Amino acid sequence: DMDAWLVRALTAASMPLLAEPGATPHPALFIALEGQEAALDRLEANYREWEPRVERLAPAEARAFTPVLREGDGGIVGALLDLQARKLDAHAMLEAHRKALLAAGGSIAAKAPVTALRHEGERWIVDTPGASYAAGVVVNAAGAWADTVAQMGGIAALGITPLRRTVITFDVPVDVTGWPFTKTVGPGFYIEPEGSGRLLASPMDEGESAPCDAQPEEEDVALAAWRVEEATTLTVSRLASKWAGLRSFAPDRLPVAGFDPSAPGFFWLAGQGGFGLQTSPAMALAVEALVAGSAWPEELHAVGVTPQMLAAERLRARAG
Repeated sequence: DMDAWLVRALTAASMPLLAEPGATPHPALFIALEGQEAALDRLEANYREWEPRVERLAPAEARAFTPVLREGDGGIVGALLDLQARKLDAHAMLEAHRKALLAAGGSIAAKAPVTALRHEGERWIVDTPGASYAAGVVVNAAGAWADTVAQMGGIAALGITPLRRTVITFDVPVDVTGWPFTKTVGPGFYIEPEGSGRLLASPMDEGESAPCDAQPEEEDVALAAWRVEEATTLTVSRLASKWAGLRSFAPDRLPVAGFDPSAPGFFWLAGQGGFGLQTSPAMALAVEALVAGSAWPEELHAVGVTPQMLAAERLRARAG
């Protein structure tokens, strides 16, 4: 499937560049519940193209890494272990890039929502409550608001849909710091250590949402706890915290990076779904080349990613 291939290719191109603050080695364990064996087989076949060292494990072997996994009725039937995986610290990454931008003479206008966007002559004019900005190229990297911002400028929406994802954390009476990131290959959940004695869990929900500061819904919080309790020996008695965020997807669930065919100088950078951080170094190289009109990066050429795969035109053609 193209969506998995392109995301993996962008991730493979990004891995050597992820010498980021807070990018640390952390194993990943992909587990199959009953009925998910075929999905595990597909994942293994796709995975080996990029990381041949991945290991197929029996349920008992998987429990050596995540000891709370349940075997038998409703439990796990197999697993895939990637010891080369990384854990990314979003805050550390963003902070490092923020500092680098400021050090290079850039600036960030906070609390400056776009109130109007228009094209005048060769330039885009962007109005905010405190100031107006003019530039030959505007990059629409507005996440859940990407379509909204485009429509302000008279540009048709691409169909970027925000989907809500819920996360809970809870205390566990054992030391979980050495556990891998553990995720079902199909519908289910993921868990990962979140500090000493605390686990983070998500039911991998995708609730449609308007662009907003998302808040967790009680049924999704309950679903997270229930799914963890069904497939493990854990009991989620009291939550330490809960939150939700929006992951934005294009209709084909692939990232978008390219100029809008109908609007000169209007560049889309959207639809990074749940894979934005892990693909960000490769996407940054792509955006730089496309905006500056420079040569396509060798790192992307090497993994077979072309500008056409990311282009906004594919979605216009699809809609048409």
